[in-house]
Amino acid sequence: MITESPKISRRAFVIGTAAVGGGLALGLDIPFGGSVVRAQDGSPELTAWVVIRPDDTVVIRVARSEMGQGTLTGLAQLVAEELECDWSKVTTEYPTPGQSVARKRVWGDFSTGGSRGIRQSNEYVRKGGATARMMLVQAAANGWSVPASECTAANSVITHKPSGRTVTYGKVAEAAAKLTPPAEVTLKDPTQWKLIGKSVKRLDTMGKLTGAQVYGADLKLPGMLNAAIKDCPVFGGKVKSFEADKVKAMPGVRHVLQVGDSAVSVVADTWWEAKTALDALPIVWDEGPNAAVSSATIAEMLKQGLDAEQAFVRTQVGDVKTAVAGAAKKVEAVYAYPFQNHAPMEPMNATAKYTADRCEVWVPTQNGEAAFAAVLAASGLPAEKCEVYKINLGGGFGRRGAFHDYVTQAVLIAKQVPGTPVKLLWTREEDMTHGRYHPVMQAKLTGGLDAGGNLTSLHLRLSGQSILAAVFPQNLQDGRDNATFQGLDPSGDFTLGYTVPNLLIDHAMRNTHVPPGFWRGVNINQNAIFLECFMDELAHAAGQDALEFRRKLMAKSPKHLAVLNAVANRAGWGKPAPKGVYRGLAQMMAFGSYVAACAEITVSGGNKVKVQRIVCATDPGYAVNPAQIERQIAGSFVYGLSAVFMEECTVKDGRIEQTNFHDYDSMRIAQMPKVESIIMPSGGFWGGVGEPTICVAAPAVLNAFFAATGKRIRSFPLKNHGVQMV
Repeated sequence: MITESPKISRRAFVIGTAAVGGGLALGLDIPFGGSVVRAQDGSPELTAWVVIRPDDTVVIRVARSEMGQGTLTGLAQLVAEELECDWSKVTTEYPTPGQSVARKRVWGDFSTGGSRGIRQSNEYVRKGGATARMMLVQAAANGWSVPASECTAANSVITHKPSGRTVTYGKVAEAAAKLTPPAEVTLKDPTQWKLIGKSVKRLDTMGKLTGAQVYGADLKLPGMLNAAIKDCPVFGGKVKSFEADKVKAMPGVRHVLQVGDSAVSVVADTWWEAKTALDALPIVWDEGPNAAVSSATIAEMLKQGLDAEQAFVRTQVGDVKTAVAGAAKKVEAVYAYPFQNHAPMEPMNATAKYTADRCEVWVPTQNGEAAFAAVLAASGLPAEKCEVYKINLGGGFGRRGAFHDYVTQAVLIAKQVPGTPVKLLWTREEDMTHGRYHPVMQAKLTGGLDAGGNLTSLHLRLSGQSILAAVFPQNLQDGRDNATFQGLDPSGDFTLGYTVPNLLIDHAMRNTHVPPGFWRGVNINQNAIFLECFMDELAHAAGQDALEFRRKLMAKSPKHLAVLNAVANRAGWGKPAPKGVYRGLAQMMAFGSYVAACAEITVSGGNKVKVQRIVCATDPGYAVNPAQIERQIAGSFVYGLSAVFMEECTVKDGRIEQTNFHDYDSMRIAQMPKVESIIMPSGGFWGGVGEPTICVAAPAVLNAFFAATGKRIRSFPLKNHGVQMV
């Protein structure tokens, strides 16, 4: 597609993409006018986002990744809305990061995580659609020798109003592609939207139903070999030695290779042959000093942080120490949250082909540019000699976002087998024991109540890992990781919804050798449990209703309060629940959206919990596809409830103990509660959808469990306390 590529160093590219990840505003440099840029099939490109074929098919380019969350369809809706095209003729494709770099990053940010796909790219992708529409209309007007102002566009048809003449997009696309894009583009007012806000069917469903959808694990290339890999089981360890001769003669084996300092791979004709030989391969590891670390030593380190003198302060209002000392009643609690694995159904994988002049990688990734940067670094080749082809993901949840260790491994293997495509596929065991884990965290909360039961002071001390310190240390603020405080911030996308006259929120950073990562919802998950369960503890200590106690603290947070009131009203809070049914509440702001939940549970035998129903409300500002939002809410509850009931990664002898789904379980369909979604977009902002609601399910259920049993559980998962989900 592109004949000339700019020279760019690996360092410059990595620095550039890191800057974008930090929030750099992108201006789209669309290199058009005069000459036509063409898609692979020869169809003309109008803007970087829109290709129109002669048969009126509209190809919408989507830079973000699809992993089941619906971003592909949602972003296509945004472009199609402004394009005024026939939705039934819309299809999508991924641009490649190599093309994007060659065209001065025309597609902007490829990163898909943090519920950013729509909320951070909605404006420029809509402008891409609007620009293409204006060019099509102008081309038609030129052909008719009439002013463009006399023409309208709708459903992929342009109409000249005075004469009634019509022409379809496909017939004028070639002429339109030769025009200079308009300098000014006006987007529709939300009141004019026809497609945004509609529950249209997803564009990727049929391929999944028929099996036509190709995931990374399915990919087959001519002459391809297959690789299995084992990394040192202790993070930070290395390969000491291995006996390749012991397995070289096994069926199908082609190569036995060291990969970096810490891993060994077997390359064979089939993946099973590679895995079988790798399992038989004698390997001696240099496990290093981290082999002495355990869950107990990590927990003790975090416990010491709860009362440490030094901590990074995020919010400080009034004088908490004095206020607590003078309180009529003091309430204190300590909570603990474990490591957790992303555990997507598709294990990590990538297919790489390397020669001295070219390196290509096919990979399911949440961030095509980050994968591209990994390819540049591992291959040693310049950007114009590398390319990444993005494939739909069989689950990501953050694991395939900032972390591309599996891409690096695939390239390092391919470099030792030049000219041959090699597909690296991790075993489930490798995936479980070499993840980037939800950070381990403890919290100590201290609240002071006056004689009237009003909350006068609150100190929330976090002690645990910093993701940014491990992944993006350049994003720390004077050493402080602001992302640790999600849901507890004084302003922004994670604003605390309560006003407390004396407030202190701080973090004693305690990093472990177990690498942390962005796990769906990230730090909002444990922070919601800490805060919302403690709010119930305070309400109970004050002898007040949990809803009314919160309402008094939320007068200055009307959008927080609106979603909380919505779930309370729908669930019938304040009215007697059916016999044996108990309710719990939770609310937070996450990823720019306001969310709340009311859970209804029954408990049998004192420890068997059936989550009967969860009512959830969300205000994401604008709702692009309401049906998809409902699915995301329900899906996020599967993730959140599985985590709080049964998921934990423990450390023994420096390594993760859990190896598969037999000891890292997930809830079943029969355990799924009825989910009632209240979507209440108030407009004026773009909030996230995929991650925000996950955080309110667990605290709502935990608060309901206390209402049912009088037991307050403060460390997780619940299975460690004999509490089961039924």
